[in-house]
Amino acid sequence: MTGTPLRSKLPLHAPLALVLLIAAAGMVRVLTQHWREGAVLLGGAMIVAAVLRAVLPTDRVGLLAIRSRPIDVLCYGGFGVVMSIVAVQITASLLNGGS
Repeated sequence: MTGTPLRSKLPLHAPLALVLLIAAAGMVRVLTQHWREGAVLLGGAMIVAAVLRAVLPTDRVGLLAIRSRPIDVLCYGGFGVVMSIVAVQITASLLNGGS
């Protein structure tokens, strides 16, 4: 009896569903007046999308594949990191008295 590889067991839209679940959690935080935490979660969703796009084969990544793999990873990762850093910096700036 041979084991079935993970990629054949993984539903086609599971990577996108994971990213959308994290993004939905971020939007809930934004809508409940915690926009900094929500922005970090949204940035995290983009970073997760970049990692999934980098490690999964093109036929299993589903709708996360928009352009070529390097461009997708660069855009998802870049936007995610920038969004998370900006949200954390705004928080740090406000806690330090705005200086």
